[in-house]
This record gives sequence, structure tokens and C-alpha cells, in this order.
Amino acid sequence: MTTTTPTVPYTHARSRELFERALKVVPSGVYGHQGPAEGCAIPVSAYPLFSQRAEGTRFWDVDGNEYIDYMCGYGPNVLGYGDPDVTAAAAAQQRLEDVVTVPSTVMIDFAELLVDTVASADWAFFAKNGGDVTTLAVMTARAATRRKKIVFFEGFYHGVAPWTQKLDYPGVLEEDVAHNLYAPWDDLPALERLFSEHRGQIAGLIAQPYLHGNFADNRLPSPGYWQAVRRLCDEHGVVLIVDDVRAGFRLDLAGSDHHFGFRADLICFCKALANGYNVSALCGTDALKDVVSSLTYTGSYWMSAVPFAAGIATITKLRELDAPALFDRLGTELTTGLVSAAADHGLTLVASGAPSLFYLRLAEDDSLMLHQEWVAECVRRGVYLTSHHNHFINAALTSADIARTVEVAHEAFGVLRDRHPGLGG
Repeated sequence: MTTTTPTVPYTHARSRELFERALKVVPSGVYGHQGPAEGCAIPVSAYPLFSQRAEGTRFWDVDGNEYIDYMCGYGPNVLGYGDPDVTAAAAAQQRLEDVVTVPSTVMIDFAELLVDTVASADWAFFAKNGGDVTTLAVMTARAATRRKKIVFFEGFYHGVAPWTQKLDYPGVLEEDVAHNLYAPWDDLPALERLFSEHRGQIAGLIAQPYLHGNFADNRLPSPGYWQAVRRLCDEHGVVLIVDDVRAGFRLDLAGSDHHFGFRADLICFCKALANGYNVSALCGTDALKDVVSSLTYTGSYWMSAVPFAAGIATITKLRELDAPALFDRLGTELTTGLVSAAADHGLTLVASGAPSLFYLRLAEDDSLMLHQEWVAECVRRGVYLTSHHNHFINAALTSADIARTVEVAHEAFGVLRDRHPGLGG
């Protein structure tokens, strides 16, 4: 498939003007992974820095450019931007109450729905961010076991609290990471050795359900791996924590642990929990319920009722849609089309991870520079990908969106072939 009318590449003059204004009053202009100083939007010149509005599968930047969005606000917009059912539920709750001195009963409704939906959940504790609940999970493991050490897998990301970072990161103290242990992903003998070397000292093991880090192909677990990890944790009295902040409700509405055939002791949710409304949840087994209750842990807006109502509407709709099956179908259709488009130009596009949470890499260049060039040409033509981060499918995505995406991909691969005539076959 090729486009008959070449797309005019976008420009971002207004975004750059606003960024210069932001730099005067906001550290880094746009900070964190959504800004140009960090993150995976490389080269920065290809990307808009500020958006103006969003609807369904798309957003528009401040220069009026329209994008089919495969980042979904870095994951939260699981149903698409401005889903009418979620918006209506949130508005109805807003008319009643939101942040009040005592919580709304909608908190109970939301907790009951999660306990009814998530296989390993006997209770739910709500907060505001993924890092809130991964931190609570680690505190719970330490309180339950009265041990200090936590096991991480290589390529881990569990938020930005000091305990999740590396010793050479600015502002991180040796004490913050002194009890962290690190193991290679999907290497059971190495994990068994680590557990034996630190017998009686490990409080918890925290991991995403599969390796979906940045700048590398994503890796699913080998058959039987998680079941073996579960047995190992049981043998050593270690709390098994699944960080389902990124993959949660995309692989399996009952939790990614359920998807891979094991049961976590604690499971962390955030991004897809309320379609963009600000709420996160730690769910867990009954054995840890009293431990969580014993901890001092709260925040100013953690019992805000509007996000709870949005969360109920989101999970209910995800169940009605059988969303994981839908995401798998849409993601497979998309990644198959993109891989085929690359092959039409004699190139090899590697799509790894789950189709609902796919990672892309162009194989012809180990430096990743060629991949960056291709992604940049897609973004300049209205398909918002990032260079080195996994992508997200949302339920509003249509086959027409996917067809347009593949069309743009073809055009972008053609630009690469013209720019690098010796490339590929």
C-alpha cells in the first residue's frame, strides 16, 4: 500500500514559542518523561510540546496538527479521550460531591467492583499515582515480614520515589537503595541463588508482569517461570508484588498475574483504572489486609469521589467490551500492518511485547538512530509514536485509524529509503 498524495510534514512553531515561555517559569519547560529533557520523543524537533484538545483516538497540538495517538497520555486513556460514559459518570458524581471531609460511599462501590474483577484482590486501597501504590506495596511487604530487602528485575521501573532509583541518580542517597537486590529477568537459577544468598532477609519481590522497559525489545515470561517464582516466594516467605500500573486491564481484567497463571500477594494499578481520572489502587490478599491497615499512609486528595465514579464507569465498560480481547485484536492488526509496511520497503520492523502494549524497533541499525528517523517521519505526518517506549492501544481505535497509520508508516519508510539509498533489500 502506498499513499497517492504525499502528506505535508507538520511544523511546530507555536509549540516552540510556548516552550520558550514555559522555560522562564517551569523547570525544564516541560518536566519529566513528557518533556524534551527526558523521555523517548527523539528527535525532539519532530514532536509537538503542547496539546490543545483531545477526543477519542486523537489529539490536536497548539499548531493545529492532528495525531492518531498511540501513547494515550502514557497509558491512562484506555477507552479513548473523553469517553462519554466515563465523562457522564464523573459529572454526575461532581454534582453530588468530590473532596469532602469524610469519604463518599462511591469509594466502597469502587473497591467492591475491583474485588469482584481482580482475581487476587480481597481488598483495595486507593491513592493517586502508580508510585504511591508501589511504595505502599513495598512498605507492606516490609511490615508483614519485618525484613528489609526487596528484589528487582533488570530494566525495572516502579515510579520515581528514591527507593526505585539508582545510586548515581541526583538526590538519591546510599541509604535509599541499600536494601535493593537485583536479578536478571526470566533466569530462575539466578533468582534461586539470590534468594539463597539472602535467606531470611528478603521482604518482597516487585516486578512488572513482563519486561516492558524502554530502549530494548520487550520480553514475555517463559512458560512456567511465574509459577516457579511464586513457589520460590512461598518457600522463602517473600511477598510477591506485581506492578500492573502499565499493563493492568490491558492483558486481563482479572489482573496480569491471572493472565500468566499465578496469584500475586499484592498488585498495583493506576493508568487504565479510570480513563484519565486521577486514581490508583493497591489490591491484595486477605492475609495482608491488617498489615496495610497498620501503616501510616495517606494523601490530600486520595478519597476524591469523582475519580472513583470514573473508575467504576471505566472498569464496567472494559468488562462490557471484553477489552483485553479487543486490544489484542487491534494491536495485532496494527503491528502486523506496520511490520508488513517495513517489509515492503526491504526493512525489518520488530514488534515485541503484548499487542496491546507493543514496542517497536527497526532492526537494520543497532544504534537505534534509523528507528528514530522513521518514528519522527510518522509523527510529522500525524501518527504519534515514540522512539523508545512501549505504546498503548485504546478501545476507541478503529480499523480506519489503523489503515491510516499503516499508510503513514509506508510513506515514512519511503522517506528513509530515499534518504539512505543503500538501506535494506
